[in-house]
Amino acid sequence: MSIAERFRGFLPVVMDLETGGFEAATDAILEMALVTLKMEDGKLVRDQSYEYHIKPFAGGRLDPKALEFTGIDVTDPNREAIREIEAFKAAFEIIRQDVKAKGCNRAVLVAHNAHFDLGFINQAISRNNIKRSPLHPFSCMDTATLAGLAYGHTVLAKACKLSGMEFDGKLAHSALYDTEKTAELFCRIVNRWHELGGWPLATPATDERTAEV
Repeated sequence: MSIAERFRGFLPVVMDLETGGFEAATDAILEMALVTLKMEDGKLVRDQSYEYHIKPFAGGRLDPKALEFTGIDVTDPNREAIREIEAFKAAFEIIRQDVKAKGCNRAVLVAHNAHFDLGFINQAISRNNIKRSPLHPFSCMDTATLAGLAYGHTVLAKACKLSGMEFDGKLAHSALYDTEKTAELFCRIVNRWHELGGWPLATPATDERTAEV
């Protein structure tokens, strides 16, 4: 089964952002990472990883508490940060090429607390006048919700450990590390569902009243 068949033409793309606060309309995006996925021997697995360090947009708010939490120093020249529009154009081109290569129609965001990231992404699209995003504008797959169902916990670090994965808290809140862990968690949930017989769905029994004689 192809990834296009598994997700009815959508290509799940795992992304994570590190931001200068919690308000999508006003706070700067500082890091962005994405991980593409593929089917391999009937299982969903990680494919390629990409990361971008981003300069705050003009007027973008930086909450000192958020910077302390993430540990990001926006003045560090070693960040090799690029403009927000450059990061999004590069990331979206990768996603578009992957959508085409894997026979899908459109990408859909996979993230932990996905609507948080999607809100910032959509604001960046509007702010930079990006005409068309390869991502669905409002649909997404939230690993916090899926992990709550599968493992009884919604915190990424806890859910990863409950799934049998290692999780290094010292590396957390790096966009790339969190994205790769989110991708692995998503794959484990999807693959486990398959192992339990949840995919493909069993064909419903034919209703005797409508069965052909």
